[in-house]
Amino acid sequence: MKLTICHLYPDLLDLYGDRGNILALSARCRWRGIEPVIQRASLGEDLDFLGMDILFLGGGSDREQGLLVQDLMRRENELRSAIESGLVVLAICGGYQMLGKYYQMTSGEKIQGLDILDVWTIAGAKRLIGNVVVDLDENVLGIDSSPELRTLLGFENHSGQTHLGEGMKPLGKVSFGNGNNGQDGEEGVRYRNVFGTYMHGPLLPKNPHFADLLLELALQRRDPNTCLMELDDRLEKLAHETMVKRLLKQP
Repeated sequence: MKLTICHLYPDLLDLYGDRGNILALSARCRWRGIEPVIQRASLGEDLDFLGMDILFLGGGSDREQGLLVQDLMRRENELRSAIESGLVVLAICGGYQMLGKYYQMTSGEKIQGLDILDVWTIAGAKRLIGNVVVDLDENVLGIDSSPELRTLLGFENHSGQTHLGEGMKPLGKVSFGNGNNGQDGEEGVRYRNVFGTYMHGPLLPKNPHFADLLLELALQRRDPNTCLMELDDRLEKLAHETMVKRLLKQP
């Protein structure tokens, strides 16, 4: 079995080790006997969104976002169709913002987004920087309630303050850090199989359960009866739980 994973704009959207998410997905595929087919595509290159299983967009600067949105506008309809048909998308920071309505800079100028997600971002005077712990919304994510799956752990560094429209659901509530905007206590968004977040770090090595959620959704899009083989994640879960407890100052 193969899974096609596309890293879009890896040369322009790769802040804070975001490509580690591709490495994590690839490793967790191989450990299960699944062959990861990694595509790397940049400006002007042809893409088959409908033929992908997972699409990854990392973080970048405001200038880069403007260039990349223009490039993606050429293929907006195909990307939108793929998302509506269940394409799994992980979009971090700048990638998250680009899928929304717009990013308003401090000058007041707006960088138009793809308007696939009903979210919008306004640059704030203060950067939101540091570690983040999120209590997952299990209804949104569709995961079980075992203790090791209740949190996401990551690192944020953004001045943009993102707000969700009425039909959008956050990934969860922030118990440490700032999240989408530092005001409403929410972090990230899920729409269909699209996950947007401000968590860098990279995200997936710190959250093996979240990586597996993306993989399982991608496999079930092909065959609803498919289930992932379990892996021995004792060390990964211990590292995750240790860091969460340290940040929350739990014994």
